[in-house]
Amino acid sequence: MSQIQNFENHTRIVPMFHQVALPILAINFGWSVYRLVRHVSVDTAIGVLLAIAIILVALFARMFAMTVQDRVIRLEMRLRMQQVLPPDLRGRIPEFTVSQLVSLRFASDAELPALAKKVLDEKLTDRKTIKKLIRDWQPDLLRA
Repeated sequence: MSQIQNFENHTRIVPMFHQVALPILAINFGWSVYRLVRHVSVDTAIGVLLAIAIILVALFARMFAMTVQDRVIRLEMRLRMQQVLPPDLRGRIPEFTVSQLVSLRFASDAELPALAKKVLDEKLTDRKTIKKLIRDWQPDLLRA
């Protein structure tokens, strides 16, 4: 990224996946459906099923990678919180959900204790809501 990362620009777009592979898969699916409608046969039906399966494989591969990433972030944040949070909040680390930890990863060490307390006390769970509370955004450029 050429600019500083913040809430508005932190989502990751992988051009070869989002702008090339997915549209190609969509075109293939559309073409397969068109062929099935024009010439109903076992071959064209299998073509549609195969097009659906390929799209599902691509989406699930992305989802699986993001799930592993979230598990690593959960571990990283629990370790970081052990170092940064005051003693009264350290005992509450197991109360954080994965979504809360994933959102809090962008907070600086200085603002993490107050933000963590707010998230727990107010039972904030929405990722966007938590991320919008962060003032000193710490970029996370190494993501799936």
